Amino acid sequence: MILNEEITIKVPVEIAEAYRNSTEEYRQQMELKIRFILEDSIKSQKERVEKLKKTMDSMSQEAQLNGLTPEILESILREDE
Repeated sequence: MILNEEITIKVPVEIAEAYRNSTEEYRQQMELKIRFILEDSIKSQKERVEKLKKTMDSMSQEAQLNGLTPEILESILREDE
């Protein structure tokens, strides 16, 4: 079962008034559209994070295949100190 929670967003006065003066059906449609927008945003963010993780894993594997060890990496990073 999906639980719903109410949130508050700030909008211009005209939009708030139009929303309050609209029918229940229209308000439900707007809530559904906003839900889809937010869900899509979250999904896109998760996909970007997953892509970054895969890229970093791939770079790590390639570096190891080319002989880069944790010790060598630490030595390189300490050179800048």
